[in-house]
Amino acid sequence: MKFDDYSIAFEIKRNLSKMGFKRPTDIQFRAIPSILKGEDVLAIAQTGTGKTAAFAIPVVSMIHDIKQRSRTSPIRCVVMVPTRELALQITEVFDQIARHTRVKAVCLVGGVAQEPQIERLNDGVDILIATPGRMFDLTSQGHIDLSRVEILILDEADQMLALGFYKDIEDVIKKFRRNRQTLFFSATIDDTIKKLAYSIVHTPIRIEIAPKDRVSKNITHSVAHIEMDDKRFFLERIIKQNPEKKILVFVRTKVRAERVAAALARMEIDSQTIHGDKEQTDRLKTMQDFKKGRTRVMIATDVSARGIDIPEVDFVINYDLPEETEKYVHRVGRTGRGVHKGRAVSFSSQEEQPLLEAIEDFLGYKITVLDIPKEDYEQTIDLTQDNVTVDLKGLMQEVEAFENRKKKKRK
Repeated sequence: MKFDDYSIAFEIKRNLSKMGFKRPTDIQFRAIPSILKGEDVLAIAQTGTGKTAAFAIPVVSMIHDIKQRSRTSPIRCVVMVPTRELALQITEVFDQIARHTRVKAVCLVGGVAQEPQIERLNDGVDILIATPGRMFDLTSQGHIDLSRVEILILDEADQMLALGFYKDIEDVIKKFRRNRQTLFFSATIDDTIKKLAYSIVHTPIRIEIAPKDRVSKNITHSVAHIEMDDKRFFLERIIKQNPEKKILVFVRTKVRAERVAAALARMEIDSQTIHGDKEQTDRLKTMQDFKKGRTRVMIATDVSARGIDIPEVDFVINYDLPEETEKYVHRVGRTGRGVHKGRAVSFSSQEEQPLLEAIEDFLGYKITVLDIPKEDYEQTIDLTQDNVTVDLKGLMQEVEAFENRKKKKRK
């Protein structure tokens, strides 16, 4: 099935074609018809499956049709998300899909002055994409009227609960009309999420996209056994052996992010960091610089992991292994998105071995090891500013070929 076959506005079909969207992904194929019918949807799907477009396409089309018949412009749809970065990314998708229509989307996030956001609200808005805290604040102040909202979308609900937004969500939902359409998207489902979901949806269509392999088939992922104090040298090697590639580095803490950036600076490698201590304007600039290729290396913490939806990230480097196994999937899922191929390399020190084993248990298989000979390992540390014999790029190509052979056998 193609997008041309859907009963959506011609302008949207044209926008999708320009965006390179030809056929729907699994989540889009299963969700779009139900949403267009006005049904509630409860969807369990990982990031990277195309779920933003799965709800943005039908919602923009439905509101576009309404605006063809009505002159009033209340807020008709609210999208609640856990992080500022994700809110900005989703707003960008809505803007692209709504181009050449009369549908207007506005993003509300904390960390920036609220006055400009209030002005944008006063100018009229059809779709509001917001983090719970800022939306709750502006609703309490009387700047947002939720009484005429027809569609409520909760995206990345599991992360919202993990960040402590349960009470805010409950309080905000009380302000919506009861006969609304509700779309609930989450990467995972547990008892707490079920309780929240079934308290706000009405006889929903349940959709679960659960691939056999938790890591996308477009991603070659591997692990290198590297001691904690040596990791910066091997990161340097990967960056210098891939001078034109876009590289996303994940670390465990904000302090660690800044230390890694400082170490790279001493090696004359430019990078930028993104984490919770950064001002929103700085975080936005860092994301844009990375997206546009002005920065090749971005160092991030897990708070930003699900908000980083940037096309053509060539490498994800797990400089530190995540302490929560599911975060591994979210991290590596920043590469290999859509039809693009990607590589993910994890650095695992001896003290991180239990974390690696937990990740492998979660995946259900062993991650392929990048076998670095002892001599090459030592040369990498001793001669980081000079030419060395270790060729991590070549090792990763060997791993990719090996992984491709395994995938063919599984088929």
